[in-house]
Amino acid sequence: MSTSQKERAALAALELVRDGMTIGLGTGSTAAFFIEGLGRKIREEGLEIEAIPTSQASDALARKAGIELIIPDETTVIDLDVDGADEVSAEGHLIKGGGAALLREKIIARAAKQFVVIADESKSVTELGAFPLPIEIEQFGFALTVRALRDMLAGEGHEGVELSLRHYEEGGFVLSDGGNFIVDAKLGRIREPVALESALNMIPGVVDCGLFIGMADQVIIGTADGIDTRRY
Repeated sequence: MSTSQKERAALAALELVRDGMTIGLGTGSTAAFFIEGLGRKIREEGLEIEAIPTSQASDALARKAGIELIIPDETTVIDLDVDGADEVSAEGHLIKGGGAALLREKIIARAAKQFVVIADESKSVTELGAFPLPIEIEQFGFALTVRALRDMLAGEGHEGVELSLRHYEEGGFVLSDGGNFIVDAKLGRIREPVALESALNMIPGVVDCGLFIGMADQVIIGTADGIDTRRY
């Protein structure tokens, strides 16, 4: 995983920024390069930009960079959303949620006129699943939800799948900004991501899952030599 590759992808995404835009700010190490770069671009070019962060971490980083933040309402038009990914398939499907912000990320990505994913080449895969799939679940009755997840996944051919509530090394469960638990599902291989996303989100107690299917309009992969841009 190369920092320079992440920076290349972020810099390429900054070329899409125009004066007067409202921009969604993703979460994670690659998105952080975009947020910092956006702050510089606003200062150097005198741009008027409003932004919507997808996590408390991105909120804090954007404020430090001097980016004006807003709370969206029903009239808000999000021109561009730029975010990272944990895996990107050849079809443009994604696994996201390594930073426990998948629900807020999906809300903003779905609402944006253009959703652009930035990543280093280690995130580019032929098939999703090597990265554990994050699933955001309600705290109430969480053990019942985990059991339902295990039963459903077994019925879909994922017998013996390892499900674990994400926790800190020093103790305590990781919570999303919405106060929900994160379950990481080590599937190894996701053969039918479209069907799996639908099945997971039908389980009561599941808030959302980290499969972003058919949502990316553009993926910018930073490589050792430059960038690889894919449009969908």
